[in-house]
Order: sequence, then structure tokens, then C-alpha cells
Amino acid sequence: MNILYSLSFILPFLGAALGMFLAYVVLPKTPNGLKLILAFSGALLLGITIFHLMPEVFSNKEFEAGIWITGGIIFQILLEYLSLGTEHGHTHLKEKEVAFPKMLFISLCLHAFVEGFPLQQYSALIWGIFIHKIPIGMVLFFVIWNTNNSKANKILFLFLFTLMSPLGSVAFTYLASLKTIETSITAVVIGMLLHISTTILFESNQGHAFNIRKLVTILSAFTISYFL
Repeated sequence: MNILYSLSFILPFLGAALGMFLAYVVLPKTPNGLKLILAFSGALLLGITIFHLMPEVFSNKEFEAGIWITGGIIFQILLEYLSLGTEHGHTHLKEKEVAFPKMLFISLCLHAFVEGFPLQQYSALIWGIFIHKIPIGMVLFFVIWNTNNSKANKILFLFLFTLMSPLGSVAFTYLASLKTIETSITAVVIGMLLHISTTILFESNQGHAFNIRKLVTILSAFTISYFL
């Protein structure tokens, strides 16, 4: 088992778990820290998509990458209709406990599972998903911890989410049918990541006020993504 193979399982799990742990320990009262993390993860994902994934799928002149990428964008829009935008930082917290958001949880798990498919093919994407999982883990913790389920059930659901991207990577490894459409899957994931990353960047700059910290954060993320 090579290092890339192992990291495709370990890092997405650790990213989500780290986000949940930070949310549990810190429980931030202001969104400023989370917005910076989101801006960094959005820029990092966008940079990885542009610098590493897109050249790969467009290198095959006979492959209609644009159609599959558009399909990925539409698929992600449909998922976000169910998740209410939790992928890019919308927490929708309420003062009192609420029922467990089944559709939101299913949407986030499906998103995480699909984005796990191409992880073993791109080391840069593994690190991008690791960073991306931290704010998502924080947001999902806030949402689920505010439900009226028992603490054991809350922990179980959170743990299940941490496994989704690693399970996607496992599925790609052992299902030969997925490998036959590897480029198509990568293009769909590109569409999903393009939509998520650009939405994060646009929403993290609401009000269009100049913020030097956010600019430095975004430029740093783009630089790192190029050299990954």
C-alpha cells in the first residue's frame, strides 16, 4: 500500500474530525475565523482544480470535458438545494433544539462520497479536501449538535460523515466499473469543486469591503495550490 493510497483515506477523515473537534472545543461566537478558513479552503480548492485537475481532463481532445463539468456543477446545485448551502458555511443555527436534518445530512454525505472517487489520482486534491473538510466539519457539528437527538446518535452521525470521502476512495479502488469512467468522474468532481469554491469566495466577500487579511489568505492558498 503506497503513501498516496493511505493518505486518500486518512486525511479526509482527519480533516472532518479536526473541524468537529475545533467546533466542540472553541465554539466560536463570531463567524470571522470561520470565514477566513472558508476563504482559504475555497481558494485552495479552486487553485487545485485549475492547476491540477482541469489540465488532465482537457488533455484528451476527444473527451467532451465541458459537458461533464457542467453536469458536476448542476449536480452540486441540486445537492445544495437539499443541504441549504452548508458546504460553504451556512449554519442555519437556531436558539432551540430542532429535528435532525435528514436531507441535509444525506446531501453532504453524497457530496463527500463522490469527491472521494478521484483522490488517489491527485495528491494535491487530497490536501485540498483535507483543508476543505475542516470548516465543513465545524459547520456540520454546529448543525447536528443543535438537534434533539441523543448525544450518542449525534456522535454516530458525525462519525459517519467523516467516513464518506474515504469510502468513496475505497469504492473507486475496488469497483472496476468506476475506473472505466475515471476521466468522466474527475470532470464531474471538477464541476462540483468549481461551484463550491467560487461560491465560498464570493460569499466570503459579502459587502465587497477590502480586507487585507482575506486577500493575503486567498493569495496564499492559490500559491500553495500551485506548488502542491
